[in-house]
Amino acid sequence: MKRILLSLAIVLMFVVSCNKTEEVAKSAEEGTKKIILITMDSLDEHWLSVKDGAEVKAKELGNIDLIFRAPAGKTDPNEQTRMVEDAINQEADAIMLAPSDGAALTPVSKRVIEAGIPLILIDSPLQEPVYDSFLSTDNEAAGALAAKQLAGLINNKGKIAIVHAQAASSSAIARGKGFMDTIKAIAPDVEIVSIQYSDGDKARALNIATDIITANPDLVGFFTSNEGSTVGVARALEELNAEDKIMLVGFDKSQDTIRALENGTLKASMVQNPDKMGSQGVEYAIELINGSKDVPKKVDTGVTVITIDNIDMIK
Repeated sequence: MKRILLSLAIVLMFVVSCNKTEEVAKSAEEGTKKIILITMDSLDEHWLSVKDGAEVKAKELGNIDLIFRAPAGKTDPNEQTRMVEDAINQEADAIMLAPSDGAALTPVSKRVIEAGIPLILIDSPLQEPVYDSFLSTDNEAAGALAAKQLAGLINNKGKIAIVHAQAASSSAIARGKGFMDTIKAIAPDVEIVSIQYSDGDKARALNIATDIITANPDLVGFFTSNEGSTVGVARALEELNAEDKIMLVGFDKSQDTIRALENGTLKASMVQNPDKMGSQGVEYAIELINGSKDVPKKVDTGVTVITIDNIDMIK
């Protein structure tokens, strides 16, 4: 009888121990917040820097399960929409989104808000202000800075061309507007002979630039509004040995843009702060999850004009 009672006691202790272990695990799991970060792609270093900044902050704050997702291609708002829908279905605690198409991603973003999930926008806006916080470069102002740089390089006159990433990208639209409004105001003798879209693909941007230069042998400048377009056009100038004849002002920081600055094919780059977008995005996500009402609606993460003279700032 004593043996039976002893065996029962051991079994009971084992069951209680297992239950406590499960409760601790469940408590730890419930204390972990799931944040899903969805960028335009995972190819440009810009988006990888956003990811790096988010991961550093998530590790610093602790108890955060940060999940990074991005379409395989360069321009796929439909895939981004599916990713946001998946995040809603997975009951994410917060979603960070860099919409590749502000109009296409607005309906699903409304569903995020309706589901009570904090939504933090990164880099590019939606068609409507359906978000909790938005961290980005002041893209119109950055485009204006680029115009001033290029105007000075070409002595305020001559033919230039523009190569953007995606036509529907809100950031490209704002950068283009800032650039064109400013160039018209400060350099009325400048003629924009072509505006093209590379989808941020470096090889496509190279081919576009080559075609533009062939059609306009007296071209004096290019403005490019993202990393892929900038790198592609820089490679075209390098292949044609045209870096002294055609001035290029572009966007973003990467090993390729640094190389282009060093070899003279890129004269200036508008460098954003993507790591700050990722880091502050995670910080604001946690504040919103915890019920804060003090998270700013919009944050300008800044831009710096980088040339060969101050390139050490980004190396």
